[in-house]
Amino acid sequence: MVRLADLPEWDRKIKIEKLKELDGFDGRPWVRPPPLAECRIAVVTTAGLHRKGDRPFGQSATDYRIIPGGTRAAELVMSHQSVNFDRSGFHEDHNVVFPIDRLNELAASGAIGSVAAYHYSFMGATQIRQLEPKAVELAALLKADSVDAVLLTPI
Repeated sequence: MVRLADLPEWDRKIKIEKLKELDGFDGRPWVRPPPLAECRIAVVTTAGLHRKGDRPFGQSATDYRIIPGGTRAAELVMSHQSVNFDRSGFHEDHNVVFPIDRLNELAASGAIGSVAAYHYSFMGATQIRQLEPKAVELAALLKADSVDAVLLTPI
């Protein structure tokens, strides 16, 4: 992921303005999850990940892809559309954007309760408010999987 300081001034200003669109979120959780050692956790990323054979993300995509928990790293593809996106971290270690191995280790050690059966990826190079309908849909899927918390990896 590129740092704001590394972007051209015009692009940096656009991104900072986009952040202002997120006003109204005060950072407090809407619900109280159980203790971490009892939480079922899913990954939600904006890295544009999907399994080989799944439909790639298109320009300004607002939908998501489902990634089953047992998906191996070699089966993951990144079709993120942003030219500013640095893919080198993902190519070196998928856990940089999709930390499924780390979650499985935390579950095995008892630090978290369990890892969700399904995880989800959006393509982050789009207008944030346009993602809301699919985010609402995704919330229902997370609830159906008894997910207590999500690990967000915004890219």
